[in-house]
Amino acid sequence: MLLKNCETDKQRDIRYACLFKELDVKGNGQVTLDNLISAFEKNDHPLKGNDEAIKMLFTAMDVNKDSVVDLSDFKKYASNAESQIWNGFQRIDLDHDGKIGINEINRYLSDLDNQSICNNELNHELSNEKMNKFSRFFEWAFPKRKANIALRGQASHKKNTDNDRSKKTTDSDLYVTYDQWRDFLLLVPRKQGSRLHTAYSYFYLFNEDVDLSSEGDVTLINDFIRGFGFFIAGGISGVISRTCTAPFDRLKVFLIARTDLSSILLNSKTDLLAKNPNADINKISSPLAKAVKSLYRQGGIKAFYVGNGLNVIKVFPESSIKFGSFEVTKKIMTKLEGCRDTKDLSKFSTYIAGGLAGMAAQFSVYPIDTLKFRVQCAPLDTKLKGNNLLFQTAKDMFREGGLRLFYRGVTVGIVGIFPYAALDLGTFSALKKWYIAKQAKTLNLPQDQVTLSNLVVLPMGAFSGTVGASVVYPINLLRTRLQAQGTYAHPYVYNGFKDVLLKTLEREGYQGLFKGLVPTLAKVCPAVSISYLCYENLKKFMNLE
Repeated sequence: MLLKNCETDKQRDIRYACLFKELDVKGNGQVTLDNLISAFEKNDHPLKGNDEAIKMLFTAMDVNKDSVVDLSDFKKYASNAESQIWNGFQRIDLDHDGKIGINEINRYLSDLDNQSICNNELNHELSNEKMNKFSRFFEWAFPKRKANIALRGQASHKKNTDNDRSKKTTDSDLYVTYDQWRDFLLLVPRKQGSRLHTAYSYFYLFNEDVDLSSEGDVTLINDFIRGFGFFIAGGISGVISRTCTAPFDRLKVFLIARTDLSSILLNSKTDLLAKNPNADINKISSPLAKAVKSLYRQGGIKAFYVGNGLNVIKVFPESSIKFGSFEVTKKIMTKLEGCRDTKDLSKFSTYIAGGLAGMAAQFSVYPIDTLKFRVQCAPLDTKLKGNNLLFQTAKDMFREGGLRLFYRGVTVGIVGIFPYAALDLGTFSALKKWYIAKQAKTLNLPQDQVTLSNLVVLPMGAFSGTVGASVVYPINLLRTRLQAQGTYAHPYVYNGFKDVLLKTLEREGYQGLFKGLVPTLAKVCPAVSISYLCYENLKKFMNLE
């Protein structure tokens, strides 16, 4: 059994001084919040870049609350923290051998995970999905444990020199010693009485986010690196999600193309009649209601799925290009930052990599989008249907303007990616801070003891995506009109972004820039829910986890 007090007071003071020296990046005997953030970056701590967690840790270290941590503050903090860490270690180390294996950590995290999301599994058995999730957390939190594996691998090799079939190290063989356990958790803030749970919540929050586009479509690429099966599962989920929400997309394009429809909520019927004297005031209705009636009258339910085939076809190439570009860009940014691994990238570099990946993906599938919009803007009563309409539209487009016509408005579309990503991330961070403050007040707890359950994170991600989509929607509308110009539903022709902006404002005013926003936002929640529901069930069906 491992003894807690195996080091003398002098040895412990020396260790504290060495740890403090690593945090004291300026070497002046004092650590500010900015110094601590820099130290996490320099020392490659798993929580580097997570300013919220580091701020909580700094608050705990600043014992005398003078906004500066000196060695005396650090010793007091460390002494108290290590007592808590030791107690936690003993609770998890059931066999008291001074080591904690991955299975012991998995079981402990599973109990905490169940408590946080109010989900009781029968007999507390660990699912394969959770085991894989916890294993990834184990590798993230305790990278130094690989040295143990190497040493044991060498020992095993010596014992089995005459046996080529020696067993390989498996996940169940992984463990961390108390020193590794203590050194990691000592620099992790404490929530709900568990530093390990705090670390896990941050890992899960920033590695299992919602990838929502500005048009409300979900792309599941976070797990693709784990194998081709995950790519297929994510792609099929995207296909199902986009098919289920296709009517919303169809209504959006209908409203964008029609310039003669105006909102009856923002305009009185008298004003609308003044713009169109020949209209029957009794027949003036909501543009959305008119769109539904028109589409159904001309083609029934099938009319709401025109263009969905193209939207589905682009799922796999779009996901592949986005994922591949993201990985390549992260490697380039890793070299520029001087990091050892893509996991060590700063938030800003990861944001830039994600934005560039989104640009690459959108540029690659842009011709498919243009073709889809023009098919949807064809006459509703046209005799051409299905593939015949698709091929004829493509031929007409190529004959009219060659390949260049397929890329009309591409600059506008690509430019809108970065502001959308910034708004999405900013809104998510603000929501998270608001929720933590609210829960802290309601539960009468310090903010550093409030945790975010997984059931809270997904709605936050969806809502932040809708905020970003709403703000950049005028850019998407103008891009769509550039793509659909000259068609039956949108006969107007433009010579560029400025021209389509001015003519839209002249005909419809500022409210015209937000036509079709309602169906776009309406599809976000079902798109996110359907994508993740299908993805999780497909992973189980395909025996991926």
